[in-house]
Amino acid sequence: MPVLSAPRPTPGTGQVITDSAATAQAGPRSQQGRAGELSWSGRAARQLVLRQLDQLPHAWIAWHEAGETTLLGQGHRVAGELIVEDPRFFAHVLMHGSVGFGEAFVDRWWTTPDLLNLLRTLAGSTPSSSRGSWWGRAIGWAPKQLLRWARQNTRAGSRRNISAHYDLSNEFFAAFLDPTMTYSSGLFESDGATLHDASLAKYERICRRLDLQSDDHVVEIGCGWGGFAEYAAANYGCRVTGVTISREQLAYAQQRIERAGLSERVDLRFCDYRDLTGKYDKLVSIEMIEAVGRRFLPQFFAKCSELLQPHGQMMLQAITIPDQRFDAYCRNVDFIQKHVFPGGCLPSLGAIQTAVGERTDLRLLETVDFAEDYARTLVAWRERFHGAAERIAELGFDERFMRLWDYYLCYCAAGFYERQIGLAHQHFAKPAAR
Repeated sequence: MPVLSAPRPTPGTGQVITDSAATAQAGPRSQQGRAGELSWSGRAARQLVLRQLDQLPHAWIAWHEAGETTLLGQGHRVAGELIVEDPRFFAHVLMHGSVGFGEAFVDRWWTTPDLLNLLRTLAGSTPSSSRGSWWGRAIGWAPKQLLRWARQNTRAGSRRNISAHYDLSNEFFAAFLDPTMTYSSGLFESDGATLHDASLAKYERICRRLDLQSDDHVVEIGCGWGGFAEYAAANYGCRVTGVTISREQLAYAQQRIERAGLSERVDLRFCDYRDLTGKYDKLVSIEMIEAVGRRFLPQFFAKCSELLQPHGQMMLQAITIPDQRFDAYCRNVDFIQKHVFPGGCLPSLGAIQTAVGERTDLRLLETVDFAEDYARTLVAWRERFHGAAERIAELGFDERFMRLWDYYLCYCAAGFYERQIGLAHQHFAKPAAR
């Protein structure tokens, strides 16, 4: 990112830079953003947004608007750049907070030369308290609650929510995922590890933690495109029963298992986890719990415990929200929940442990956090996503969709880098497991 060659302002003053070198480096700006062209309400919204951004700790944001550059924040270095392209940006952000900020990017009302860096700067300013950041709180309590109610993860609701994301098309996901079609974080064991290496390393860690044996019968809740089922059956000789409620995923996964010659050992089904029956030696669920919902967490873990043999073990991979922000998070709807994962809800580690303790006899053996690996996974996905832009466009996805997904990938990566969200492997065991 270019460093602005301008006089150092007093932190937090929102000082306007008039230095010609700074203006030259600021990049293209739209004249629509000029404050003087705004209505009275628009000017008021602009002032409130700038005032709030000027409270950012630790760093400045270089704010480019109508030929002028303003440094906003309380820091001592430029850590992000934002270029206002349309004055509608201000009222939309004021009314809709962080969701509106993302929507304004999708609509190209603002741009930036480095989206990930800017979002990291903003994520790094979010306090760890339950109140969260100013821009995470938006006007409109009732509409948010109605949206949450409409997207509850009942059996029918879960099918709708999953289909809205995972049934975009297998060709779309294949354009940016690695050859294993793994749509969850990898485990990077070295600096030189590829995305494909990381996916396989993640599967291997899960198998080893479970001490997987050839005579084991494994149930996988949320089998996706069949990557783990194929890996476990091919490398450990076990039987795998996997379930998904995405028709697109199931069709792809069944075909890959047949091509791999594993049909006798792997049984993949269209089935809600709540309808599973039988007993299994091991249970795996990789980033499916985010689609369960807070209300259904106790039911999810009760079903997991019910499915396991007395000696059974379980490996869970979960994206988590800090405990101190969980309640506030559950009362709101963020950009991802509104536009990417309808019905999504990140659990906290505390919420998981409460549900496990209240409804099961499972023992927690180990928790491993590897959030940095998810940030790296998302960066790799984003690079592949941009590299496949023409292919994705040929599938019928327009520029607005591309910007939405670019924002989604950067938004999540920023959250992991700045530890606003976590990633955990949790190993559970039934009482008779040794």
